[in-house]
Amino acid sequence: MKKKIAVIFGDGIGPEVTQQSINMLNAVAKTGSHEFEYTYCLMGADAIDKTGSPLPEETIAACLNSDAVLFGAIGHPKYDNDPEAKVRPEQGLLQLRKVLQLYANIRPVTTYPTLQHLSPLKAKHTEGVDFVIFRELTGGIYFGKKAWNEERTQASDECVYTRSEIERIGHLAFQHAQQRRKKLTLVDKANVLETSRLWRKVVQELAGGYPDVAVDYMFVDNAAMQIIVNPKQFDVLLTENMFGDILSDEASVIAGSLGLLPSASVGNGVALFEPIHGSYPQAAGKDIANPLGSILSAAMMLDHFGLKSEAALVREAVDWTLKHNFVTKDIDPVNFYLTTTIGELICEYVNNKVPGEAYGSDMELRGSTII
Repeated sequence: MKKKIAVIFGDGIGPEVTQQSINMLNAVAKTGSHEFEYTYCLMGADAIDKTGSPLPEETIAACLNSDAVLFGAIGHPKYDNDPEAKVRPEQGLLQLRKVLQLYANIRPVTTYPTLQHLSPLKAKHTEGVDFVIFRELTGGIYFGKKAWNEERTQASDECVYTRSEIERIGHLAFQHAQQRRKKLTLVDKANVLETSRLWRKVVQELAGGYPDVAVDYMFVDNAAMQIIVNPKQFDVLLTENMFGDILSDEASVIAGSLGLLPSASVGNGVALFEPIHGSYPQAAGKDIANPLGSILSAAMMLDHFGLKSEAALVREAVDWTLKHNFVTKDIDPVNFYLTTTIGELICEYVNNKVPGEAYGSDMELRGSTII
């Protein structure tokens, strides 16, 4: 198989973690006789500094000419801390989602037994958590009309949804639920918002076409509470743009580290894959960032390409590193391994150079070599 991948390193730790995903993809290509061709592009604060635009036209063209996009992270304090900035890194990401018609963001939320002590929740609540959030990505308040009055004492953000926008992500979520535990939860605020009432009406109509999927409905404030109180109840969680943004970030801490969770953004064409964490500029260049969220995002890319067994092998490699305490500083601030070391271990596992039943106590690390 031959695939063209647009790579956007972005800002902060983006280049470091994304490079480990590229190394992993190269290891997969080597073992499976696949070929991945990379085009490197600018976006975010780095792009603003170099071109004046958060999303140069060259980047758009490269992404449209690729089979998938592998994305790092964007953001920089000089823009984050300036509310008057006219050009911002996030504008590039919102524009790219619109250009690529990426209307669905898919975020798996999975816990790992060896990391239960890091979760803010009690172990009895985190054991066996495995659900997926489907967040609508190109509609709602983030893309609605925005306005200020002349005195700049009043501002407004319009929230608009159409039936077709809800239907297309609704079908994806129902189809995904059919492949899992056959349960879908719609999260809305239908007791207050007209847009939420439309969501509920459309999803109720769609449900008739998926009789094998059990559907329930939950107000967003209750959902925020239930993710903490009983996250194991969820299978596929479907919601609109802003609610999904907030709830997926809340759910991400259940696993114990923001650096662990991947995501995919899909739509009518080229799909984009990225870890859910931000650019974390304080750690940039220190080789301490957790690359697993990026690597697992690249595994979702392999799934997207139809390389299911290769994706499963990468997830097995991630499980192996965590099981044997090969972790980065965010997980263990005392006994930790570098970003590059974790990435190299993943590659060695993929290339069958690491015995699956070996234990950390029996190993000595010299760079990336297990002796």
